[in-house]
Amino acid sequence: MESSPLNLRRAIIWIGRLVLGGIFVYAGYAKLFLPNFNPWPLFALRFSLSTNLSSFAVQVESYKLLSPGGVSFVAHTLPFAEIILGLLLVIGWQLRIWASLITLIMLGFLGVVSRAYLLHMNINCGCFATPEPLTGMTVVRDGALALLALLMTIFAFLEGRQPHPWSAPEKA
Repeated sequence: MESSPLNLRRAIIWIGRLVLGGIFVYAGYAKLFLPNFNPWPLFALRFSLSTNLSSFAVQVESYKLLSPGGVSFVAHTLPFAEIILGLLLVIGWQLRIWASLITLIMLGFLGVVSRAYLLHMNINCGCFATPEPLTGMTVVRDGALALLALLMTIFAFLEGRQPHPWSAPEKA
């Protein structure tokens, strides 16, 4: 059975890589650079990476899930991990590993956001470092992205078992 170079599974993998990779890179970038970013005047005096990470730590702490040490660890590592994982996903190198990891992270985000929403916590999402209230649409958005990540991961594993469509057929 010959494999087509373009099928639904490969299309979902590509869409997942571009959408989720782009979102992860932007989310990490936003957490690091946007909360306290003002290009002019006195940019150098107003911009502070540590201030931005501290602002993100306040958002992480508002979920009331982690100890102070855990909050500090997540706030100082998550933005960098999001950028790196997003880039690795877009590049596609070792896709099954990074897709699996992003799926686990998205399911974790979905669980945390759902918990906060069900407990009627009046907090900011913290997703893109902007003051975005946590609403039902946040849960739906995270659910849709988690579903896309899950499909992308499953299809990446299925496609990994197939011969590449452009590879030469084996001679018997």
